[in-house]
Formats: sequence, C-alpha cells, structure tokens
Amino acid sequence: MSSRIDDALRFNQTALNLRAARQELIASNIANADTPNFKAKDINFASALKGALSGTPAKLPMAATESGHLSGDSGKDVMGAPVQYRNVLQPSADGNTVDMDVERAQFADNALRYEASVKFISEDIKAILTAIQG
Repeated sequence: MSSRIDDALRFNQTALNLRAARQELIASNIANADTPNFKAKDINFASALKGALSGTPAKLPMAATESGHLSGDSGKDVMGAPVQYRNVLQPSADGNTVDMDVERAQFADNALRYEASVKFISEDIKAILTAIQG
C-alpha cells in the first residue's frame, strides 16, 4: 500500500526537491553579486525533472574513511541535472555575471512555483486521506 502512496506523491516530491535545490543556486548567485569573476549558475528545471523522474541514476557518494574528509561535491550537478552558467545580459568590469534584476525575478518565480507545488502535494495528501478514511 505504501508503494502506491509513494508513487502518487513521487512527482511532487521530486519537483519540490528540485525547486529547493534551484532556490539554493539562485540564492548563491545573489549572495555573490559583488564577488569578482563569479559566474551566475542555474539549472534547466524541465530537463532536470524529466531526468529525475525517468530514473536516471544518481552518482554514488564518495566514501569517507575519516571524519575530516570532504564530501567531494563539486557542485557540477543538482540531482543529476547539469548546472549551467547564465547567459550574460550585461557584463560587468570585474567579470561577475550576476544580474540582480534577473536573479530577483528568478528567485520570486521559483519561490512561487515551490509554494504551488506544496499546495498540490497538500491536496494530494488530503485526497489520499479521504480515500483511506472511506
């Protein structure tokens, strides 16, 4: 029974995880707006979701034999989706490609879509509970 419930919620769960990861990328862009030579990054959400749902295998984590070892996460992918650099609309003299107007708009758009996903999953859970309770 739980596998059917898991299957019913998997899409929205995956979408929420990707939205949260994308929000972190955008927040990192905003935080580094004044860092020389920082390149703004993002993911293609549609292809990332498609890849995550198709069962593209995620990379195995690096084995750490000591507590002081680093995770080995290079930040080159998010849930199997490649992190891409944003196209530069207006380059700055210090090599930074963060455009705060674009980042704010993307941040707000992603936050709104995250909230919509939370609402969808909430409605799915209510429907499942109604079905279980009869």
